[in-house]
Amino acid sequence: MRKTLSPALVVLLVLAVGISGCASKKWVNEQISEYGQVTNTKIHEVQDATETNQKEISELAAKQAALEAEVAELSETAKDALLRADEAGVLAMGKFLYEVTVTDNGVMFGFDKATLSDGAKAELDEFAAVVKAVEGHAYIEIQGHTDNIGSESYNLKLGYKRAEHVMRYLNMEQGIPLFRMNVISYGEYKPIGDNSTKDGRAENRRVTLVAMQ
Repeated sequence: MRKTLSPALVVLLVLAVGISGCASKKWVNEQISEYGQVTNTKIHEVQDATETNQKEISELAAKQAALEAEVAELSETAKDALLRADEAGVLAMGKFLYEVTVTDNGVMFGFDKATLSDGAKAELDEFAAVVKAVEGHAYIEIQGHTDNIGSESYNLKLGYKRAEHVMRYLNMEQGIPLFRMNVISYGEYKPIGDNSTKDGRAENRRVTLVAMQ
């Protein structure tokens, strides 16, 4: 004998299915809404991070452009010093501070001499005072130069000796640590004066100090 559902039971089943369908639809909508909120949050986070990165990139590009413009105005030996110091990893900020050249115009070195005169010491004292006033630590490259009298090898050694005398003075008399200084000799290879004249040769007998940070 075939059984049939009563009208009341059919109504209850229909209502149950309807309610279940509504609940499922509501749950799905809630999940979609929640997912949408999470997605929007992630999108905003990515956008914020992107804007921050773009800002940092722009700032770095501006600093690089400023550094390149500054370097373009430096002397050849100062550029070399900055490059060497940067490659050696001894600079905190990778920037040039200033350059001082002490020449032999009755102040620095006599012919074939490496000793410091009182006038040279006074100039170095002034240089040291400026270096010590710099916020943070400065790194100094001391470059020795000569005229062209004598052999190339001898002049390279003499230029180094002159630079070394300056470094020792700055260390012993002004307390600048040795590890913040480096000496190099150009010998006769970077003249700034005419070696065919007495005054020009005196000008070439010099020490250049390049301060960087």
